[in-house]
Amino acid sequence: MTKPVLKSGERIDQLYSQSVQIIQSPDVFSFSLDAVLLADFAKLPVRNRSLTVDLCAGNGAVGLFMSHKTHGKIVEVEIQPRLADMAKRSVELNQLSDQISVYPQDLATVFNHLKKDSADVVTCNPPYFENLPASKKNDNPYLTIARHEVKTTLKTVVDVTSQLLKMNGKAYFVHRPDRLLDLLALMQSHRLAPKRLRFVYPKANKEANMVLVEAIKDGQPDGLRVMPPMTVYDEQGEYLPEVGAILFGDKH
Repeated sequence: MTKPVLKSGERIDQLYSQSVQIIQSPDVFSFSLDAVLLADFAKLPVRNRSLTVDLCAGNGAVGLFMSHKTHGKIVEVEIQPRLADMAKRSVELNQLSDQISVYPQDLATVFNHLKKDSADVVTCNPPYFENLPASKKNDNPYLTIARHEVKTTLKTVVDVTSQLLKMNGKAYFVHRPDRLLDLLALMQSHRLAPKRLRFVYPKANKEANMVLVEAIKDGQPDGLRVMPPMTVYDEQGEYLPEVGAILFGDKH
């Protein structure tokens, strides 16, 4: 790997289960466990003519972590230029420029580059919180945009996802359980049939704090499967085996 020039406050972290390196910054953006779990949950076509699009890509974590699953192209779409630049340099760091492209733009304008009904898979780790007047926002504008629906909304995300997908293409989302009904209602009104749900719990006996959702465009409305729960930590705060393997590989 060619070591990139890092900007102020940046560091290089690694997903040890894949030897993927990624440029991060606590002052700008660092990926969280939700990105790793979304990338693990998503199923990508292996074939080299496939197209996967990752919306709200941040610093490119989800696309990078999915890259080993397919020989096809991956497009990452991120509205914040600084984050998109970090993603692009991470793609170069991992020598994946032939596979992964980064578009620094509003996801609502992605059809300037991509045709409708062209994607086999769309993934998204969207901003979790609605942009309400009473919402407590982070003082850091980068984090505010990443976490709150300031620059996009869940409705726009689902609409663009549906338009991007081919018939029978698959969508994968990670979100907060308290927004699940919003997400399912929007999916239903945008031709996306939910097929798999998986709830993620920080510890046993705690409420779920994430939900992973798979949907199929123009799929049958029945057949939703609720997968076994995933629990992240044991009582001592150590990763449980399933999550440890995703993060560190089977040797963890």
